[in-house]
Amino acid sequence: MKKIIVDNSFFQTRILLTENGEPVEFFYESGLKKSLVGNIYAGKVKNILKGMSACFVDIGSDKNAYLPLEKEHAIKNGDTVIVQVEKDAFGDKGAVLTEKLSFVGKFVIIVFNDYNKKNIGISKKITDDNERDRISNIISNMAPVDCSVIVRTEGEGRSEEEFKIEIENIIKKVEIIKKAAYYKAPCVIFKEEDFVIKVLKNIFTSDIDEVVINNVYDYNNVKQIPFFDNNKITFYDLEIPIFENFYLESKLERIFNKKVWLKSGGFIIIEQTEACVVIDVNTGKFTGKKDIEETFLKTNIEAAYEAARQIRLRNLSGIIIIDFIDMKDEYNKKTLKNKLYDAVSKDRLKTNIVGMTELGLMQLTRKKGSLPVLKIIGRDCYKCNGNGFVHSTEYIAGKILREINSIFLTTMFKKVTVLSEKRVISFIKNSKYVEEMENKFKKVIQLKEIENLKQGYYNIEKEF
Repeated sequence: MKKIIVDNSFFQTRILLTENGEPVEFFYESGLKKSLVGNIYAGKVKNILKGMSACFVDIGSDKNAYLPLEKEHAIKNGDTVIVQVEKDAFGDKGAVLTEKLSFVGKFVIIVFNDYNKKNIGISKKITDDNERDRISNIISNMAPVDCSVIVRTEGEGRSEEEFKIEIENIIKKVEIIKKAAYYKAPCVIFKEEDFVIKVLKNIFTSDIDEVVINNVYDYNNVKQIPFFDNNKITFYDLEIPIFENFYLESKLERIFNKKVWLKSGGFIIIEQTEACVVIDVNTGKFTGKKDIEETFLKTNIEAAYEAARQIRLRNLSGIIIIDFIDMKDEYNKKTLKNKLYDAVSKDRLKTNIVGMTELGLMQLTRKKGSLPVLKIIGRDCYKCNGNGFVHSTEYIAGKILREINSIFLTTMFKKVTVLSEKRVISFIKNSKYVEEMENKFKKVIQLKEIENLKQGYYNIEKEF
């Protein structure tokens, strides 16, 4: 069973795609800093980097954004360019831009200003040749000029009328954007859809059994999306926090652990670096019942499926190296590779298995999308100069408030005292949620700063 759980509460929106109760994809947006990805701007060129075929563009943000340029593109300082944000700013780096304007629908993605003019692509997951030909004929007759059209997996079986409605809606947006040449840069021309809508358009497929949402605004918005099956969309109005009710909160917390245990007793270690991701496989407590080669194969296969799930869940991308337990039997090696192919085939992002190196390391590449989860919800540690990882302040604050909500809801305790570092306590004090919860439950929340605490540490003391 596949479900999408949407939690909009306490400074943040969290979305989990689950399969048989296990989280497989996680999406997060801070309520304090909205993502700019997908927004379109009239930007002003500030600095051309000729040696890098790129320039910096002022789009009205704190940092100038980075725009790679096509070789044939003539541009000069002060020019106005119509650009779309591909990646959010991170650390000292500004946002990354593109002049290819992409519009994501439920069935198609249309890319304007594409140099591969009138190019039509169809999802590889649509495998029936007759269906591919049918779709290609429909799209070629209605696709706008000077663009590329990519038909998504959800386009399979859709009628000509359904494609027409979606493409016409996208063209209307483009007509508005064409007038941007008369706008004074820098300014925003088009804002991407709400975070929840944007995510659901990417992950909602016909095999999703239910979408559960705990926020009225989000629920009503989602119900308005054309072609969504409203019978699958449920409003969650229980007092128990939604992730906790579906037994997902504790499972999600494991996303921050380097060590992930396998059911057999083995484990994998996940190390994220700037250059690549390395996953190491170990037998751990698993010793097997027969020969050692069989033990290694069983552990490796289990690790292959868990590694594929963790890659999706943590949104790891780029070069990925998996150090499986070395096996001598060639048939076992082939079996493992086939199982890995099967494991990554469930990923909606393109993942290639490059093969084994001479040192016995399995190489994969995964298409880069948004930032890895740890980078989105983490921040550099001010005590270790960014060499380690800690949760962001709002993430910790949200976690604390959810725990308090559960304590007041399910126990007889009448007062809680939160002990944590200054940043977390100040953040919670300045929010509206403490007063709201005290009024709602007629109970008391006390906040205390403790000096010299480890970053991210907190304790909640309970009193009757």
